[in-house]
Amino acid sequence: MITIKKLFLTGVFSTLLSITATAQKKDTYTHKIDSIITASSPIQFNGVVLVAQKGKVQYLKTNGYRNFEKKIPLKADDQFEIMSNSKQITAVLILQAAEQGKLNLHTPIKKYLPSLTQTWADTVTIHHLLNHTHGITDKEKPSVFKAGSQFKYGNLSYMMLGEILKNTTGKSFTELANSLFKKLKMNYTFVYNTKNKQSPVPGYMNENNQFEIVKESFLNDNIVPAAGIISTVQDLAKWDQALFKGKLLSPEFQKQMLTPSTSSQHNVFGKESMGFGYNVRFIKEAGLDYYAVTGLGDGFTCLNVYFPSTDTTLIILENQMPENREYWSFKEAAIKNAVLKAITTQ
Repeated sequence: MITIKKLFLTGVFSTLLSITATAQKKDTYTHKIDSIITASSPIQFNGVVLVAQKGKVQYLKTNGYRNFEKKIPLKADDQFEIMSNSKQITAVLILQAAEQGKLNLHTPIKKYLPSLTQTWADTVTIHHLLNHTHGITDKEKPSVFKAGSQFKYGNLSYMMLGEILKNTTGKSFTELANSLFKKLKMNYTFVYNTKNKQSPVPGYMNENNQFEIVKESFLNDNIVPAAGIISTVQDLAKWDQALFKGKLLSPEFQKQMLTPSTSSQHNVFGKESMGFGYNVRFIKEAGLDYYAVTGLGDGFTCLNVYFPSTDTTLIILENQMPENREYWSFKEAAIKNAVLKAITTQ
């Protein structure tokens, strides 16, 4: 006969085993990430790394400088330009406007941008702008391919989405985005503006581990819906919890956001093309499905990965960008692989 005491002791033992196993997995990627961010070869890491599980921070470390000239070290709550990660926020704002009936994802954009003169304005839809299948390279020139037939990543479509938001909601992208950040208590996140008094870290170009500051940012009021959000690793972890837990969109529009509608390749995730939606990458790697978004430019490198099977977020923000294309997102890929390996061997 199994006694209550035996059952209790068995339960305690099982719990201890589970806690020990979790700690061992965490130690596995902790030590691995430590070694990646402190190694200067083949390229130096200069940024912040956060790993959170079930909304709780498991790993948070910085390496390098906020200011190379004055040797001022980075802090965990420093604010970085997140580059193309900004597009995911714009996509959510568009879908929220669609929920409210202010626009339709499958209506030609001529309705929302009546000043457009090219014929593609009568066939390209908001859906095509969201997933980069529009074929537009210049507002004043013919498209380079039929809408929906190919994928070509760029900033122009999300700049146009910013205009559409203003024309359909009566509010600027900055107003809409900053209001959303306030609701989510992303207190250190804001839209770039030359008049902002906040002080994000400067970006640096890296050539052979020699760092040169980017003196003039390419950010301006027009490009902010594509690349102009300033944020921290902690705030982006909050964003992931809100987005992937269905707190930003209704089930209908959540499904549209998180359903691949075209495909794209990115070296951080391998050589094969994988699913791509409304600025969300759908990755299948080592038998695991997960979501990701990347950013690069202006002296910054960014990565946001969410593993739904374990409710794990990985955020990497660097204020350096390699001159050598071979090393673009090099450390980001290595860190992602370390976390992926820890998850898939559990």
